[in-house]
Amino acid sequence: MSDESHKDCCANSAGEPTATRSTVPMWIIVVTLILLFVGGVYFDHHGGWFSPKIYAPFNSAEEVEAYQPKSGEAAARARGKVVYDSVCGICHGPDGLGKPGQAPKLAGSEWVITKGMNRLAHIPLQGISGPIKVAGQDWNMNMAAMGAALPDEDLAAVLSYIRTSWGNKAAPITAEDLKKIRSEVGNGALPMTGDQMMKLPE
Repeated sequence: MSDESHKDCCANSAGEPTATRSTVPMWIIVVTLILLFVGGVYFDHHGGWFSPKIYAPFNSAEEVEAYQPKSGEAAARARGKVVYDSVCGICHGPDGLGKPGQAPKLAGSEWVITKGMNRLAHIPLQGISGPIKVAGQDWNMNMAAMGAALPDEDLAAVLSYIRTSWGNKAAPITAEDLKKIRSEVGNGALPMTGDQMMKLPE
């Protein structure tokens, strides 16, 4: 080997690095594909597919529709759910199944699905005190007149919501129905017992 060739060889090995052909590690490819997949799934669920009808903070057309102003029966039901969640659901549960030791269930309750609504309306207007049987279970409770301060429209909406939710199928209640019963009850009425409630016309 000549001295010149030897110098070139040594210069390459000890001098500046030269580019060589190498492969991308497999784990980088796998991680990249996983990130692309997760990003695609996220976009599919939250992107709205560039629909001009979907805007923040909503993620889908269903969410947008759920929050749009409603009218008629749909508006009353939506209002009833809002009032129920803020006033009644705390004790009776968001699913209407009640809470052990706290409040009886409303789903399938004989106090809710009656043909008439007179007894049911008296409960939030007057409150109830003492022993009561609900769906075959004995309760000894005190419930304040939670609906006495509500407007007739709101109380009618929440009672109608209760009578038509969780499998309950009973006729809705109107604000006019509530106004009539409220005038009969009067202001400052004392809570009734379960026996007194049962003596009221259905």
